[in-house]
Amino acid sequence: MTRTEENRRLIEAFWVDLYRQDFAALGARFDENGEYTDIVTPAEDVARGPAEITARLRLAFDQLFKLFDEPRHLVAGEDVVMTEHIEHWEWPTGETMALDVASVHEIRDGKIIRWWDYWDMSVLTAAAPQWWFEHVMQGWK
Repeated sequence: MTRTEENRRLIEAFWVDLYRQDFAALGARFDENGEYTDIVTPAEDVARGPAEITARLRLAFDQLFKLFDEPRHLVAGEDVVMTEHIEHWEWPTGETMALDVASVHEIRDGKIIRWWDYWDMSVLTAAAPQWWFEHVMQGWK
């Protein structure tokens, strides 16, 4: 198997872990110094290492009633995998959102070292309930 094929499989499994909310398996896919951020958040808002990354994800996703993904495209290379997908969120109070996301993963030695997500904050702010924003603003650190 080529490194490109290995990287493709790593990220395909990563998405399965994320949408099943298997944060232990997801965290294990990151290098100890791996980074994750959403580029629409402040520049200093970067989670580093598996514990911070999973804490940040839990902060947003633990309060959802339903979360699933609609994959569109996946392009893999020797060190980078890029995906285009639509995340579908549903809050327990009935609000819903379909969020178009482009994700970039950099990989070294079979581990994710960088995950950057690109999406439109106005879609989230128009859909999410106020109580969820208040919860998220508590922070993940």
